[in-house]
Amino acid sequence: MPPKFGTSGLRGLVTELTPDLVASYVRAFVAACPQGSAVHVGWDLRPSSPAIAEVVLQTVQDCGLTAVRCGTVPTPALALAAMNAGCGAVMITGSHIPADRNGLKFYVPSGEVSKEDETQILAALDALPSLPERQGSMEDHPTCAADYVARYTDAFGNQALAGLRIGVYQHSSVARDIMVAVVQGCGGTPVPLAWSDTFIPVDTEAVDPETRSQLAAWCAEHALDALISTDGDADRPMLADASGAIVPGDVLGPLTARALGADVLCTPVSSNSMIGQMDCFATIQRTRIGSPFVIAAMEDLLDEDAQTKVAGYEANGGFLLGFAADAPTGPLAPLMTRDCLLPVLAPLAAARAAGQSIAEAAADLPPCFTAADRLQGIEQDRSGPFLAQLKQDAAARAAFFDSMPAEQDTDHTDGLRVTFEGGAVVHLRPSGNAPEFRCYTEAATPQAAQDLLHTHLGALRDRLG
Repeated sequence: MPPKFGTSGLRGLVTELTPDLVASYVRAFVAACPQGSAVHVGWDLRPSSPAIAEVVLQTVQDCGLTAVRCGTVPTPALALAAMNAGCGAVMITGSHIPADRNGLKFYVPSGEVSKEDETQILAALDALPSLPERQGSMEDHPTCAADYVARYTDAFGNQALAGLRIGVYQHSSVARDIMVAVVQGCGGTPVPLAWSDTFIPVDTEAVDPETRSQLAAWCAEHALDALISTDGDADRPMLADASGAIVPGDVLGPLTARALGADVLCTPVSSNSMIGQMDCFATIQRTRIGSPFVIAAMEDLLDEDAQTKVAGYEANGGFLLGFAADAPTGPLAPLMTRDCLLPVLAPLAAARAAGQSIAEAAADLPPCFTAADRLQGIEQDRSGPFLAQLKQDAAARAAFFDSMPAEQDTDHTDGLRVTFEGGAVVHLRPSGNAPEFRCYTEAATPQAAQDLLHTHLGALRDRLG
């Protein structure tokens, strides 16, 4: 599919992300959105990112603004630097998708671009203004990564992870050195694993069986208490317990929110519904999938009451802090963009303080379990009509879900989410900016959730593969 602009910014094949196309989107972004005095630019470790970054940096200067070169940094570190400076930002990343694809993520001074910003950028793309005669300048931001590390080592202190051996699956995550530094700065013993010179597309929401087996082997071999990682641009966390079992992102989210004292949660409809059985959250607001929708819900609540202790998270684990929280050794300022470090540190530190393992902390939550995976190479011209038929036709749903009990409820908030008698859930949704079709399941046991996932991915493969 050609490059597409949506919830996660612009994404497409590297061969189609030409300098002219990249420059046009950056010019449209500058024309349509507030920037402050400068635009910060960072990039991930995929091979195509440095060259695209040079185009972005030059285009920012062509627009008469200061281009701030932040280098290879996590997306949340770039966002933190830009927001603290009151400036916009562009991150060059394809996140978890393969290296033959890449993209741009845009930030205004207040954080991630909204759906309204997206509309305005697309409108500006159709009528780009003339470039000014005056060129902007270039600056370096050498402390962008270090400032991000300090945010967490200052807030959690040098004893938060004391006594814990924590594996760091480095692969090609742009946060691979930062994760090691933060574990060490918080008193843990980092065990670096599997540094890669080639880009590895790690999707923390859909970890393949081979990787899961490798995580378990590393945990056993190195006597680890936990193992952590991120996706390529480090806005999603991955946390495995001492056995190598991955703690899902929609479990890390409520554990983090509870540890920080949040009263209100905003999370997509695909997130684990066990939060409704927890007694520590006064309000839970469900949204469409994608951080712009979570952020919009958080902002609406903060507009009503600026003191609201609201947190947001996605099923893939990206965590958004909407209030000034009290961490173990210091205050933690809001950061309303998807972050990978906070939903790793807060649950680990809270479990350690309670004398628990992370597996025990997760086991104390209400018994509701999710699983998720996706079919790749499924274009929307095939998935769209298929899903539309299921939404509209009860007989088509009954035929597709023929192995399930009677249908109890359907939810069209984002894709098709079906709840069956007995409480099992299957949620189908095409990706908005990649040729993928995702399946999410929920059941009373981990194995039942995995079985549902296996069954319905197979059914999807038969229909769409």
